[in-house]
Amino acid sequence: MSKRKVLIVMSAASVWERTDGSQYPTGYWAEELAAPHAKFVEAGYTVDFASPGGVLQPLDEHSADPAVAGEDCSRHVEHAQQALKAFGPLLKLHEVDIDDYAAVVLPGGHGPVVDLFEDADLGGLLAQADKDGKLIGAVCHGPAALLSAKDAEGNWLFAGRRMTAFTDEEEQLFGTAEGAPWLLASRLREMGAIHTGGTAYQQHNVTDGNLFTGQNPASSAKMAEDMIAALR
Repeated sequence: MSKRKVLIVMSAASVWERTDGSQYPTGYWAEELAAPHAKFVEAGYTVDFASPGGVLQPLDEHSADPAVAGEDCSRHVEHAQQALKAFGPLLKLHEVDIDDYAAVVLPGGHGPVVDLFEDADLGGLLAQADKDGKLIGAVCHGPAALLSAKDAEGNWLFAGRRMTAFTDEEEQLFGTAEGAPWLLASRLREMGAIHTGGTAYQQHNVTDGNLFTGQNPASSAKMAEDMIAALR
């Protein structure tokens, strides 16, 4: 059973508070949820969705805008919405048993830098997954969720690991760097990650053992393909 199930952990955040106190609307990024989901289902896996409290995060409207997310974005939006609707109520993160799954996937949108980076339930789940050698995938802002995994002394469990994530340059180009409480790639490096970035908005993926990361939406499908190949 466990070998054929994958868990996608979503943020529950709908706003990202800026340093000036303003609220920036956020949600899941369609391609980062849809592309991995489609790849895993196509490969014969059952995919479950979970979030803090089982809250269904809204769609990030930027990911439905062809000017921002590419001409193909409507296909990803439709797939993501259908997949979530078909699944029904999300699992509550604190009730999830990682033993049921072969892999965990952490998609982005800005939500993970709001809640998942310090979610203790997710931290415990990721720590157990890593200890058991289960595959962990994170794309764009999803790697922020990895920050939740700490040992009893508070040391980050993914320090020293090679990874990528949405770069500071991409955050600046997107217009969200100014006023951000912190920048993801910088924070990962500060915490001890070996972070590498590729060309802005171009596919860039890094694999380090059981950890699979993608820099941006364009890296979502490749991350899932690499994980599926490793699971086989």
